[in-house]
Amino acid sequence: MVNPNLLTTHSRFSGVGKTNIHNMAPRILIVDDEGDFIELVKFRLADLGYEFLVANDGVHALSQARQYKPDLILLDILLPDLDGLSVCEILRRQPATRKIPIIIMSALSGDVTKRTTSMQAQDFFTKPLDLNRLEKRIAELLNSGPVAN
Repeated sequence: MVNPNLLTTHSRFSGVGKTNIHNMAPRILIVDDEGDFIELVKFRLADLGYEFLVANDGVHALSQARQYKPDLILLDILLPDLDGLSVCEILRRQPATRKIPIIIMSALSGDVTKRTTSMQAQDFFTKPLDLNRLEKRIAELLNSGPVAN
């Protein structure tokens, strides 16, 4: 049973994106320690029919990914206890989570982009995010094609 505090469903428009094995809307795990940022991303993506899981630190992110196997992970680098690059590396080593698409997000730039590629993340977004580009990239990674604006 899914803890209702961890999973929120936004499905005003059904059929957006691929459905997961439970025939539900695609699940996105948002990993960030800033609550306002999480709410902004959820608000922006709410009308696209995704479900959301939330983790505020690296250890919780690993637990959520293993337990719920989201369809995509939005992962901040600067997290308490275990940074996002370490989380990405651990997820890539585990058979159950290695194929989950990961978009890394950070206010950091420069060498981080190169390290993101070596971690096998699908993309890197610099904060503040270009939310239109993020919507399109999520749709591409979930095999539903670009989102029309």
